[in-house]
Amino acid sequence: MTGDARSWWGWGHTSAALDAAETEALVSRVAALLPGHDLTDHEPPDPRSLGVPASRVALPQSLAGLGSDDVVDRLGHARGKAFRDVVRNLQGDIAHVPDLVVRPRSEQDVVDVLDWCTASGTPVIPYGGGSSVVGGVEPRFDGPAVTLDLALLDRVLEVDPVSRAARIQAGVLGPALEDQLRPHGLTLRHFPQSFEFSTLGGWLATRAGGHFATLATHIDDLTESLRVVSPAGTGESRRLPGSGAGPSPDRMFLGSEGALGVITEAWMRLQQRPVWQRTASVGFTSYDDAVAATRAVAQAGLYPSNCRLLDPAEALINAGTTTVGGLLLVAFESADHPVDAWLDRALELLRDHGGTVLATRGRDGSAPTAPGDPDASQAWRSAFIRMPYQRDALARRSMLVETFETACTWDAFPAFHAAVTAAAQEAIGRVCGGLGVVTCRFTHVYPDGPAPYYGIYAAGRWGSTLAQWDEVKAAVSDAINAHGGTITHHHAVGRDHRPWYDDQRPAPFAAALRAAKSALDPAGVLNPGVIV
Repeated sequence: MTGDARSWWGWGHTSAALDAAETEALVSRVAALLPGHDLTDHEPPDPRSLGVPASRVALPQSLAGLGSDDVVDRLGHARGKAFRDVVRNLQGDIAHVPDLVVRPRSEQDVVDVLDWCTASGTPVIPYGGGSSVVGGVEPRFDGPAVTLDLALLDRVLEVDPVSRAARIQAGVLGPALEDQLRPHGLTLRHFPQSFEFSTLGGWLATRAGGHFATLATHIDDLTESLRVVSPAGTGESRRLPGSGAGPSPDRMFLGSEGALGVITEAWMRLQQRPVWQRTASVGFTSYDDAVAATRAVAQAGLYPSNCRLLDPAEALINAGTTTVGGLLLVAFESADHPVDAWLDRALELLRDHGGTVLATRGRDGSAPTAPGDPDASQAWRSAFIRMPYQRDALARRSMLVETFETACTWDAFPAFHAAVTAAAQEAIGRVCGGLGVVTCRFTHVYPDGPAPYYGIYAAGRWGSTLAQWDEVKAAVSDAINAHGGTITHHHAVGRDHRPWYDDQRPAPFAAALRAAKSALDPAGVLNPGVIV
């Protein structure tokens, strides 16, 4: 596998993995942070040497040209890209591999495949880019399974420049989507960390969070209508800017993770491409002051495009900035007007809460206009893009490197943050001998609360890192539930979050969801084990 081939075992393209210099620098930083940890490298196995069982199912002749039973293809679709997925791949754990990867060329192919799966009782897992970090695309059950990869449904079919919307096929990857919108001067402006390797359909099915820290934070906010194929039939909601006509049919399928139907198309709300942008990095000497300052901006009606608070550990590890109380990255952008006044007011609020402006930048990337570290925001952005590749390199060296995210109200945050951090640190102490660091950043902020995103960097033991992470994950998930947070703000439920999601959702709603599943998928073949 060379060139720009996708990694079967880890993140992204094989050609984009850390080079020797990056790896050496990363390992040196970890050795300084966790002295004594065994950083021996464990190379991934050759996928064709793993003894993947032969496929147990065959498509009917009418669909035969759509399927692949290639071993590497099947392994590459067997699970997502979470730490526990990477570790199992590195250790040659090949349990629960799909029997076939099926790539429909049209919506009618999707209908035909679902008809066949329903008639034969074969579970089918809808698949976008495979970037799930919650077990959402894994056939974690006994018996055969088919993965339905929508990669060939990848076109922008229609653009409405008057309403600023487009009809888009669900299998299009983020970069290809933006390339097709660019000639129209428009953008979806939805940039999750997985942007390069995730699809519109995947974003919709998981209620993905994107670029904006305020206002249009989730793909939900950009959705005008959906077209969905289920075993019970094909449905399409009406294009409307808003409606009060009963429960929303779109909301029913947003976040349904392929358990209720396969999203094949969507009309999405677009924006003009931004022209003006202003960014600033602001340091604090008190974390409590940094949180209060972030809340002040979130509640001021300024609606920054970025408002990302990094705690001191996160700022040091991923932005290269030393700060006692935290680092806030704040940005404004517009296609219509300069945004200097908005940034000026935000900085005034931040200074009122003890913030020190370290640097500002313009849209053209000009030199900073304030003293201090000019590259904190740029450094963090670069690290953000490279984080999954760094995670893979550290997973090969027996490290626990993983994240969990949530949301809570501002009034609850101090106690919530203390409890979740304490649970993570206690678990690290118990299962990793205390060798570990817990970091926190806000990915999104709302007038009524933040979305904290925690990072774990801990020393593991080769052969035990999966069990160690599962124990840490259970401890922090229990703490999140016990203190009123959500088990996921934007990563979805999948199979990994199911126990805590079952506790979080109201019982009558769970019963209604099971009834919807039964009506839309009577044979129970759509992605068994997620949501319901």
